Amino acid sequence: MIPLKWGKRRETYLTEREQWLKELMDSGQTWQGRRKFLQMAALAAGAAAVKEFVPHSFQLVEVVQAAEPAAAAERPFTFAYISDSHLYEKTLNERFVRQLIRAVNDINALDPQPDFVLYGGDLAQLGQPGELNLGAEILKEIKAPVKMMVGEHDWFLDMGDLWKAKFGPPYYSFDHKGIHFVTLMSVNEKDFWTSKGLTPMQRMQIVSGLDDGRQSAFEVGEEEREWLARDLAKVPKTTPLVVFSHSPLYKLYRNWNFWTDDAEEIQALLRPFKTVTVIHGHTHQVLTNRIGNIHFHGMLSTAWPWPYAPQGLPKLTVQMNRPDPFNQTEGMGDGTITVNPSGHVDKEYLMWNRNPLKVSEKYLDSNGNLDRPAKTTLPGY
Repeated sequence: MIPLKWGKRRETYLTEREQWLKELMDSGQTWQGRRKFLQMAALAAGAAAVKEFVPHSFQLVEVVQAAEPAAAAERPFTFAYISDSHLYEKTLNERFVRQLIRAVNDINALDPQPDFVLYGGDLAQLGQPGELNLGAEILKEIKAPVKMMVGEHDWFLDMGDLWKAKFGPPYYSFDHKGIHFVTLMSVNEKDFWTSKGLTPMQRMQIVSGLDDGRQSAFEVGEEEREWLARDLAKVPKTTPLVVFSHSPLYKLYRNWNFWTDDAEEIQALLRPFKTVTVIHGHTHQVLTNRIGNIHFHGMLSTAWPWPYAPQGLPKLTVQMNRPDPFNQTEGMGDGTITVNPSGHVDKEYLMWNRNPLKVSEKYLDSNGNLDRPAKTTLPGY
């Protein structure tokens, strides 16, 4: 015979259960619906395990966290990107400021929201405090978490002192939903300034000149390569890698510093992994490459588009149309990246004033034979 006290609690429990089940059915397949299901399961388990039902005796958050990781690694997720804003202070150039704000509004309007947003480097034009502080204030308006990557325009005025104080280490790694992410500082240069007695601003201006032959080629550098080797040694080779690098991790066109001097050494560290994707900035254009199992995707700029280099263009690149010289935002934009269960990605370029362009995992895996993006009618140089 059920004691009277428990009988009343049991009636209350059954009534609440019926209401919960109704809400669960109404909620469909949303995360809230799954959460209610897990909570309902915990309530049922509790009723069987204790003599007196106490509704708050279960750590429901722990139940959710225990169930989530296995499912998360099996489904795609999306992150977004904004890159290469090259901000001056507002008094010098307000247009670049407006364009970064436009990109932030683009990302905030995405539904559903991305898991996080990558900022791809070159937030500032000359690395000055007013430029970096302005960029930081604008990026604070992004609703999703932001991962920062440094570009050469952010670094060479004070060799990264302000960047590190505002945004943290210039290279780091993290894990998210079964993927190992690595953010590199790939725009180191060998010292060309000390022997010439250059001031910090002279050094910065030389580095900011794309084809200024007085500067060194970009590189990741020995110290950071050693860090990368140690970091990857802890990761199973079956774990998909996504690498963020401002400079492309291959050699495209040296005269414009679309180039990383130790690219082959970085590729050798990445090659043992089953799937590797590199997302890079710096080139301000749609750019697609594949070297072995490594897929490469370039990011758009919010400041201006570059023409394609006269040589070295990867064969898988589907060139975006030449920008309209009478339209200030042609050939610019932001984008989203969907990480598939394989670990490779589908990259969507959200180009302002044009239709979006998607470059899929299938296109790269097939070496351009399947799922080819639409050809452009006015290709670049």
